[in-house]
Amino acid sequence: MDKRRLGRSDLEIAPLALGTNVLGWTMDEPTSFTVLDAFLDEGFTAIDTADVYSRWVPGNDSESEKIIGRWMKARGNRDKVLVFTKVGSDMGQGHKDLSAKWIAEAVEQSLKRLQTDYIDLYQSHWPDPATPIEETLEAHDRLVKAGKVRFIGTSNQSHEQLKAALDVSDARGLARYQTVQNEFNLYSRAGFSGAIQELCLREGVSGLHYYGLSAGFLTGKYRTPEDAAKSARGPSVVQRFLNEKGLRILAAMDRVSARTGAGLPEIALAWVVAQPGVAAPIASATSLDQLKMLSSGVRLKLAAEDLAELTAAGADA
Repeated sequence: MDKRRLGRSDLEIAPLALGTNVLGWTMDEPTSFTVLDAFLDEGFTAIDTADVYSRWVPGNDSESEKIIGRWMKARGNRDKVLVFTKVGSDMGQGHKDLSAKWIAEAVEQSLKRLQTDYIDLYQSHWPDPATPIEETLEAHDRLVKAGKVRFIGTSNQSHEQLKAALDVSDARGLARYQTVQNEFNLYSRAGFSGAIQELCLREGVSGLHYYGLSAGFLTGKYRTPEDAAKSARGPSVVQRFLNEKGLRILAAMDRVSARTGAGLPEIALAWVVAQPGVAAPIASATSLDQLKMLSSGVRLKLAAEDLAELTAAGADA
């Protein structure tokens, strides 16, 4: 399995990052340990979390980082894992926060929960319009110089925001964003395709992308409103994806599936992995079967004609 370098850093990963917002939410701790063990056994190393996961659950308080920390301690495997976490979400302040004061406080809490003395990739989770980007990058740079963070990345960024951040880092000699984590999949491409992808290719920034399966739509299980009615997230799937474009994509995926024998989830992930500038999709698994599917998808190499057909099917008119 090929390894991909993250930006200009010395971090290299196989093309899958395990999304862990489900830890302590829809997946209990014993199952989380089992899935994390299997993820490493499959040859992967990158585990993506955030300080805010999963505080939306009543009674939860950053359970994802805590479970990952307990797992690494129990297994003694910190040197075999690349830990990606994020800062900047509302953790009770009432707003998104990338201020220097908050970053300095938040990193200490993440390190404590993760039971480690360094974070491999520390990502700005959301833009914070109230904080100058210079302040945010200077705060990150101090963490890198202190050895608490190896490299930094960002998430949910527009082309303009990412370019401004890279320009500041280069002009001031500060740590620069090595990765950008935006929504990107066969259906929803605006978060990476076009100007931001061109910027990433030119500036050596790697894409780490979430929602590779479009909330389950690209698995093919939602093809009618009746299908969607069977799921709690079905109504949102119908609203966003069950339309002419979505059905056109599913039809193209069905044709590729017939030619390759691969399932639709594998095809969806393989398409993301094949796009220029992408280091890895981020995807969650709550069972060993789901993890096997993710592993198969990122290992699948689609023919050029298959990729072209899928790309054309999802192009906006």
